[in-house]
Amino acid sequence: MPFAERIPASTSFFATKLPDIPETKKVIEKFLKAGAIGIGEQKFHVDCDSGACKLIASIAAHHAVPVLMHFQHDTYNLHIERFHRLIEKFPRVNFIGHAQTWWGNIDKNHEQAVMYPKGPVNPGGITDRLLTDYPNVYGDLSAGSGLNALLRDEDHARDFLKRHQDKLLYGSDCSDHDGTGQVAPVHSN
Repeated sequence: MPFAERIPASTSFFATKLPDIPETKKVIEKFLKAGAIGIGEQKFHVDCDSGACKLIASIAAHHAVPVLMHFQHDTYNLHIERFHRLIEKFPRVNFIGHAQTWWGNIDKNHEQAVMYPKGPVNPGGITDRLLTDYPNVYGDLSAGSGLNALLRDEDHARDFLKRHQDKLLYGSDCSDHDGTGQVAPVHSN
């Protein structure tokens, strides 16, 4: 938040906290009241349809903000194949899927343990179905996982982008303005 406070017209921020501890709600609501525009990056070792994730979704519903979910097999937001349960329970919450397991699952035959799959995509994967079936699901293409999903099968990528063009986002947590990997310095008056 200090970065956002120094250049408020140029930045937005999300609130986050471990989802399975007693102070979760209090801390997240403090940052939402301070101007956070969403909850995330939810990057914790919990089942994606757990009580902890339901708490996060209920806070998001109450404050009408989105939730950014980082899916990484056996590490963060476990069991993506059950994510639809959370989505269905909270239809007014916009969920943004992100990271390796989210993007690997554009492929119907994705091996969950493979973080950066290569080769042609078999259409109909979990991610594609969630984006198609639920109006409150979006995908964040940032990071190498989103790029890999598009570059591994450019024919599939063209169709995927056409189908979901209004549901794909690009977010960043750094100020690399020119794409060189160097973070631009922050200037304050």
